[in-house]
Amino acid sequence: MSTVDRRILRSQEAIKKAFIELISEKNIDDITIQDIADRANVNRRTIYLHYMDKFDLLDKLIEEHMKKLREICETTSDIDILNGSPGWFEYFKQHYSFFSAMLASKGSPFFRSRFLELVVDDLKNAYNIIEGKNRGLSADVILQFFGTACVGAVEWWFKNEMPYPPLVMEEQMMILLDSMEKLPQFSEEGKGNT
Repeated sequence: MSTVDRRILRSQEAIKKAFIELISEKNIDDITIQDIADRANVNRRTIYLHYMDKFDLLDKLIEEHMKKLREICETTSDIDILNGSPGWFEYFKQHYSFFSAMLASKGSPFFRSRFLELVVDDLKNAYNIIEGKNRGLSADVILQFFGTACVGAVEWWFKNEMPYPPLVMEEQMMILLDSMEKLPQFSEEGKGNT
């Protein structure tokens, strides 16, 4: 029975790998199930055993990576990352093909919105943002501003073929995000607190 399970896993991995390669080469609308089957060296029926269509395959790939990024958020602290534990950027590097394809112009706009949602949720949980205390700024505006900046920095990193090592990116992003907590706090009367 474990032989069958390994074969299924190998087929699924081959399908995912083929699909990611194809996404990096052409628009998802131009990719056919036959293209994926040919590249993965499986038959079309094997793909349909695991996925309804290419969009289901894409959704499952995205969810798999979002789940892993959430796990990294929940289990790894900034200190752990600075001490060598892998953070997001190390994970991005390990899965360069997927993330670069998703964040490139031929990638999926759905992925970018899911990624932004994940970043905003992480920021909301990790940083102390008090609505009405930051120069009258809404917590939602602050989160969207910094979340979009984070996603943009990740896109820039991929588009420039990872010009800095993952740990350098992690450190610099932490420094920038720490500035979010240091936004000037104001009292109810609108005067700055020191």
